[in-house]
Amino acid sequence: MKVVLTGGTGLIGDRVSEYLARQEYEIAALTRRAGQKSPHGLNLRFVEWDAQKAGAWMQEIDGADAVVHLAGEGIFDARWTDEIKLRILKSRVETTRLLVEAIAKAKQPPPLLVSASAVGYYGDRADELTDETASAGQGFLADICIQWEAEAAKAREYGVRVANPRIGIVLDKNGGALGRMLPVFRAFLGMPLGSGKQWFPWIHADDVVHGLLYPLENIRLEGAYNLASPNPVQMTEFSDALGKALSRPSWSWASVPEFALRIGLGEAAQSLIQGQRIVPKKLTDAGFLFRYPTLAPALAQILASP
Repeated sequence: MKVVLTGGTGLIGDRVSEYLARQEYEIAALTRRAGQKSPHGLNLRFVEWDAQKAGAWMQEIDGADAVVHLAGEGIFDARWTDEIKLRILKSRVETTRLLVEAIAKAKQPPPLLVSASAVGYYGDRADELTDETASAGQGFLADICIQWEAEAAKAREYGVRVANPRIGIVLDKNGGALGRMLPVFRAFLGMPLGSGKQWFPWIHADDVVHGLLYPLENIRLEGAYNLASPNPVQMTEFSDALGKALSRPSWSWASVPEFALRIGLGEAAQSLIQGQRIVPKKLTDAGFLFRYPTLAPALAQILASP
């Protein structure tokens, strides 16, 4: 089977490409850095693409068995300005639109498009148990997710099954939220962010990989589905668990105040102050089994891994 992959060199994409290659898929990874060599001799080709314009890369879509679309500018790579917010939006919405354009031009469209989304779709839900039937929220991230999913949905006009995994906060010590927290906790300065009461919809990186690719083996899974642990925790509980896993204190009686987060991150701080108590109902109903459904074993495995 041939899979066309975007975002294959990112934190999640790198794991996805390695997993697919080891499962003997043929992978065409669309990237701006096409001169790279396949790591570990895997069956992986890097194909040059410009995510903003049509090109020869579109030929890879024709006859592929699936497209897995993970490309998008990092949410926390820079303090949000109007320019950065526009780049974040375009990197998701316009690239998805271009992929659907390639699907429309294909003589043999791929049967499946897995186009990533995020739990930011739901906005701030307080203590509400939130499954896929919940309505969209408000705010910049929710607006992005709404437009992102809408562009992907247009592929259905060409007979393509579309799946939108709404990904939670991915735990990986090499990057993302956890990667930034680890140095702070190791320096004995760890504490919750904001009120500490907001829900933290975490997920182990290995479960992200298998959950993203689950539509390849389960043809009944389509549309939006939540990709987060079935056991979300509040920020204070997460902070305590991380401190324990590192044998470090977590100053749960204190917290990083909202105003300090806003000074450091600007508007992006809102996504850390708010939370969602996510339930991955659609995924578990489809038979998916989480490898790391609870936090303590997940953190232990992540910290012990090379």
